[in-house]
Amino acid sequence: MNMIDPSVKLDDSVVLGHFNVIESGAEIGRDVTIGSHVTIYGGTVIGNGVRISDGAVIGKQPTPGKTSTVKLSAAVPGLKIGDGATIGSNAVLYAGSVIGSSTLVADLASVRENVEIGEECIVGRGVTVENYVKIGKRVKIQSNSYITAYTELQDFVFIAPCVTTTNDNYMGRTEERFDKIKGAVVKKGARVGGASILLPGVTVEEETFVAAGALVTKDTEKATVVKGFPAKYLRDVEERELL
Repeated sequence: MNMIDPSVKLDDSVVLGHFNVIESGAEIGRDVTIGSHVTIYGGTVIGNGVRISDGAVIGKQPTPGKTSTVKLSAAVPGLKIGDGATIGSNAVLYAGSVIGSSTLVADLASVRENVEIGEECIVGRGVTVENYVKIGKRVKIQSNSYITAYTELQDFVFIAPCVTTTNDNYMGRTEERFDKIKGAVVKKGARVGGASILLPGVTVEEETFVAAGALVTKDTEKATVVKGFPAKYLRDVEERELL
């Protein structure tokens, strides 16, 4: 049994599983496939050819904690999912974000409010994308990485598994931190190796290669390889590896 508000119009091409909830104000495109036990909140706009797997939560309104740095005075606009996107099982996508066409948000991933994700991206299994993150086109974020609030990942960036980004040098202490919270900027074509850590506000320049396990404490130079703890210059990126 599905619970679909009578105001929601479903094209004959839409395929529905069982026990779904679709609230008033949701818009569903053509050729959409929705698994079972999916919740689609009001205001959500889903493009054509989108696939949503079992248990996904789509367009949830955020509810920040009392001590959160994020303050919301009103409900945020509905989530928008572009044509041909795929949403994995038990993924949670908040309202106020935009998912680009042909992008994959894999199983158990979480995308918070006020996030922009470009077209043809991969947000891997178990990835967390916090609020106010901007992600370009054809970005790959592999499993279990953490993309903190106020981070920017430009076009063609590669984030390997278990990468951690940070944005708060005060770690929750003092009022001064509120004006200085800033995530990393990872520029076009940069690659960040597995289990690396990017400290608040660092810029990873275009085509930088961050070796696995590195701790990036300062801005890198364009098209260089950095490694270590803290990360230091090793060599230039080979020309054959550049975009």
